[in-house]
Amino acid sequence: MSNKANAFYAHSKEGESIERWQRLEVHLKNTACLAGGFADAFGARQWGYVAGLWHDLGKYAEQFQSMLIHKNTIEASEETLPEKINHSSAGGWYAAQKLSKGHARILSFLIMGHHAGLTDFHSEYVGNASLEKRMRGSEEVVSLLKNIPDYILSIEPPKELISGDASFWIRMLYSCLVDADYLDTESFMEEDRSCIRSEKYPELKKLESSFDRYMESLLGYSKKTPVNKIRKDILEQCLKAAEQPPRIFSLTVPTGGGKTLSSMAFALRHAVKYTKNRIIYVIPYTSIIEQTADVFRAIPGFEDAVIEHHSNLRDDGDGKDSLKSRLAAENWDAPIIVTTAVQFFESLYSNRSSRCRKLHNIAGSVVIFDEAQCLPPDYLRPVVFAIKELYLHYGVTPVLCTATQPDLGVRKSFDFEFKEGFESIHEIMEDTINLYDKLKRVDIELHRSWPLPVSWEGLASELVQHEMVLCIVNRRDDCRDLFRLMPEGTIHLSALMCGEHRSRVIWEIKQRLIAGLPTRVISTQLVEAGVDIDFPVVCRALAGLDSIAQAAGRCNREGLLSHNGKTVVFIPSSRVPKGHLAQAASIGQEVITRHTNNPLSPKAIKEFFDQLYWMKGDEGLDRKGILKLLPPDKTLEYAFRTAASLFRLIDEHYLPVIVQYEESMKYIEELRKTPWNARKILRKLQRYVVNLPEKVHHEMQYSGHIAELRGFEGIYVQKTTGIYRKDIGFCQPSEKGFLNPDDLII
Repeated sequence: MSNKANAFYAHSKEGESIERWQRLEVHLKNTACLAGGFADAFGARQWGYVAGLWHDLGKYAEQFQSMLIHKNTIEASEETLPEKINHSSAGGWYAAQKLSKGHARILSFLIMGHHAGLTDFHSEYVGNASLEKRMRGSEEVVSLLKNIPDYILSIEPPKELISGDASFWIRMLYSCLVDADYLDTESFMEEDRSCIRSEKYPELKKLESSFDRYMESLLGYSKKTPVNKIRKDILEQCLKAAEQPPRIFSLTVPTGGGKTLSSMAFALRHAVKYTKNRIIYVIPYTSIIEQTADVFRAIPGFEDAVIEHHSNLRDDGDGKDSLKSRLAAENWDAPIIVTTAVQFFESLYSNRSSRCRKLHNIAGSVVIFDEAQCLPPDYLRPVVFAIKELYLHYGVTPVLCTATQPDLGVRKSFDFEFKEGFESIHEIMEDTINLYDKLKRVDIELHRSWPLPVSWEGLASELVQHEMVLCIVNRRDDCRDLFRLMPEGTIHLSALMCGEHRSRVIWEIKQRLIAGLPTRVISTQLVEAGVDIDFPVVCRALAGLDSIAQAAGRCNREGLLSHNGKTVVFIPSSRVPKGHLAQAASIGQEVITRHTNNPLSPKAIKEFFDQLYWMKGDEGLDRKGILKLLPPDKTLEYAFRTAASLFRLIDEHYLPVIVQYEESMKYIEELRKTPWNARKILRKLQRYVVNLPEKVHHEMQYSGHIAELRGFEGIYVQKTTGIYRKDIGFCQPSEKGFLNPDDLII
């Protein structure tokens, strides 16, 4: 028989005596204090404290305690192990009995979801997993109340008011709870990891000093070219604007104007002056994230302060520093985070504890949205809504950084409404139009066949007339078709090459350009935003004006030619990509036709985005109806799980396969021999993954060209040697002209 004097435990350690287990009261108090501290950043300390104190009330159940004891006895076996106890429901149920409806629903969302994730209130999509059904409680929950200390049950309900949108606030509060729970559990179960995590990073003030010294040295050694003089002026304007109070900023600078370092200069000075916690750099493409992180790491003092968080994450070290970076990526507890737009925004709308852990550490940050024109139009309303919430209620200073700035202000008209838009945006540059004129290094030309399409054969015959030329197309198939027609030595670049392969090819391109060697490149658009290469001639398949501007940014980037570089826009003979790309290309063609003299002027860019957003309309800018699932009313009847399942910035269904490239097979063998080290090895293998369309992936499985790795469910590896080539990456056996049947050996 139990009573409140008995010892109850939260966690046990295998092989340790019961005296060394973690007491449940200790875990609840620790989690409460941590969660309350995290939530204090947005005025919700008591909410975080109560959620932490009640999150594991279910562990006071005698069945749970019996399970812990049974698991750690010599006689324990799977057959005799008691059934798992649902310990996450009790705290939410108790809140529903003790508190008002609003308080109860909020705490029930948090507590009942701290393992399984935030669920939907109603059962329409999630059945019995709905919050409404889980809050009804059970006799088992009633019976455990007698074991819980009175001071835990009798705590006063929070009195702090919700700041801003309630659904967003609940997700931020959920982040505080799950991160606190993870951290306290880790400190008991894995002390070594916890010690490494607790080691301090350099403060932003120290990083600012290092950055200023680096920039002084860099500007001193740079050539006194007209472009570098303009870059210095841009830097000075960024430093000046950083002194201004927090607001929503835009940094509109033509491609090649040095936005990366200038935006970091702004962020550091602003963060130090206004006591911001960290700087988060959000980038649209994984293909350039490593390059950007490396730019920052090259600054003395920044080497260990920059954390990358993305799917192609490198894991170059086996030591403590590498583990420290991986731990910091879990909850973004580091001074400088470089991540992708997919990771950032999908986490903000996620319902899963692992993805939400980091959210509370976004509060009180400077967040730079690099290439802001790439914010996904189909999700623009929820994306802009999230940025505005972070600014208004969570102490975030957003910076929209791009060469082609979309108008994201509030719009209300009889045929189009964008009420989630920003009330005001403060531009950092004093004279953007004059800046564009000064930095104009490229002439935009329409192909001589315009407005008719040009054949791949005709285009190839024109490209070979240039020793240094970059041609960017819209589709992977187009890239292959054109590459097939080019002479030997031409370089191919697409997402059908794994991350490690692409990085090496981009490095080779840069070295050839520096050496002045003949360099012809056929690429998809992955080469555009931020990849620091410089060609005298660029050809671009018709696309949206933002994409064409990015392509032009790879042309005469440093302004070293005696004349302007040339970017030629052509209409390809292949089918137009579906969806947003087709819509953007159609509008791009209209705007270019109206502005043939200067199709990339700020006026033309504004026309392009205005027309694009108007054509999509109010519903088209939230294509999956995310905001309707999280309505701004007082019922708190949110569909968190359904919204998370629908909020996918990369909407197409792709599945990964590990390809045979360089060291990948060595890591596969290592994985087979040391499966207990799987997490670390799989992180290394992320660099060797190609994502295939779901249909193609299934076909390749059926034909035996790829197969699931034994013992690792969902991990597929290349089996047929010849289907990954060092020039073009992954090939399907049906591709004519690329595969020799003799190479298809399984």
